[in-house]
Amino acid sequence: MGPPAAPPAGGATEEVLVLDFGGQYSQLIARRIRECGVFAELLPANVDVERIRERAPKALILSGGPASVYEDGAPAFPTELLDLDVPMLGICYGMQALALALGGKVEGAEAGEFGRTELRLTDGGGRLLGGLPEEQSCWMSHRDVVREAPAGFRALAASPSSPVAAYEMPDRGLYGIQFHPEVVHTPYGTEILTRFLRDVAGCTEQWSAASVIEEQVEKIRAQVGEGKVICGLSGGVDSSVAALLVHRAVGERLTCIYVDHGMMRLNESEQVVETFSQFGIPLIAVDAEERFLAKLAGVEDPERKRKIIGEEFIRVFEAEASKLDDIGFLVQGTLYSDVIESGGSDHAATIKSHHNVGGLPEDLEFELVEPLRMLFKDEVRAVGAELGLPERMVWRQPFPGPGLAIRIVGGEVNRERLDILRAADAVLQEEIRAAEMYRQLWQSFCVLPVVRSVGVQGDGRTYAYPIVIRAVTSDDAMTADWARLPYDLLERVSSRIINEIRGVNRCALDISSKPPATIEWE
Repeated sequence: MGPPAAPPAGGATEEVLVLDFGGQYSQLIARRIRECGVFAELLPANVDVERIRERAPKALILSGGPASVYEDGAPAFPTELLDLDVPMLGICYGMQALALALGGKVEGAEAGEFGRTELRLTDGGGRLLGGLPEEQSCWMSHRDVVREAPAGFRALAASPSSPVAAYEMPDRGLYGIQFHPEVVHTPYGTEILTRFLRDVAGCTEQWSAASVIEEQVEKIRAQVGEGKVICGLSGGVDSSVAALLVHRAVGERLTCIYVDHGMMRLNESEQVVETFSQFGIPLIAVDAEERFLAKLAGVEDPERKRKIIGEEFIRVFEAEASKLDDIGFLVQGTLYSDVIESGGSDHAATIKSHHNVGGLPEDLEFELVEPLRMLFKDEVRAVGAELGLPERMVWRQPFPGPGLAIRIVGGEVNRERLDILRAADAVLQEEIRAAEMYRQLWQSFCVLPVVRSVGVQGDGRTYAYPIVIRAVTSDDAMTADWARLPYDLLERVSSRIINEIRGVNRCALDISSKPPATIEWE
């Protein structure tokens, strides 16, 4: 195991640790706890108990997981955690692991429960669920059930397949629920988490992402000293917020480098330059469109496109960085989700991929400055808003590093196709914003397949490109559902694209979810 993660962020003295048994919602548990105003961090379930003891958490949450608790090799509940004498809440697998370790009975159910499930409180619902509706819906995802709670525990609820869907032993501060309170499909989930955090664990602080600003400014000053810093801007919210934090700490000793590869959306590069000019941040903007297009000529394979764009980005960034004297630090917009996915909280993390562009070279002789590494994406947006970043950039939807290049599918990237796709995407974004749906969507964009179909416009036949509209809803991009855009909105978008953009005669709508499809086409 790596070293323990950093102490609570934003000046928090209270924290809750989420022990991850491999569940798909583990990150979401930590996010929801933070939304309740309590700082939370995710650690592996097999983390050394002494490290937990040193952190002195107010409570522990045991996450879900994909294994069956009674199978060989399944992660077991570390019973040494009971010696810490802190409240614990087991969720799904965590509930089952805790029950099994304390003598309860866990076995496979005749039928699993996946998705929305009816829950019925028993005996008033106890301390954890008391006062909530006796019958309510919740979100389940399991095949195993707690058949009998451990001795001394009180069963609080049941579902069609789970005779013990919740239990508690308040005297020892031990609680378990089979369902997932962290997902929005459990209507009373936030109330249950809040009750555990405030009433059971005794958390009193009100933590917020904005509270990390001054703390991070001080940390950056301590790390950088009188040194000089560079930041590779992508135009996205992560690198933008990271740059603003560092600029607040070191002022004009930060220089930002923005490489315009010619594959951004309409007016996006101009917006980046204008925004950072208003903040007074030294910015080097490089117009490298011709260079990138020359390298992409004749290339149709999507992986080759990505590799070429990534390599060229590195070359341009290196060339600009070499013109600056005495640079010792590189700002990286690493988020907490990146830290988790890379396997830990070790501060010797390697430089992450530049928003899928291909990554900065690992042999750059800079020390990393990562002011966002303890924050989730929604928290970064909150910090950006607090720092005065324009709303349009704070809520900018995720955009791939290679830009529009990977939305031209099945053919080479050239200026004509980029101009068509850029114009179509601008229409889509304008109409979605006008319909006040932009912030409801995880992503919305257009795809240009390099095929042509026959159409009729005016008195003549056309042979032109189609445009595919893609819009999805998601919490984290791990899964995504296609967005149910209103028909009248789709009609306006289709009509405008076909009428206003020469070279397009057809619009289609992608109604695929992830999985099995991915959000992007390439």
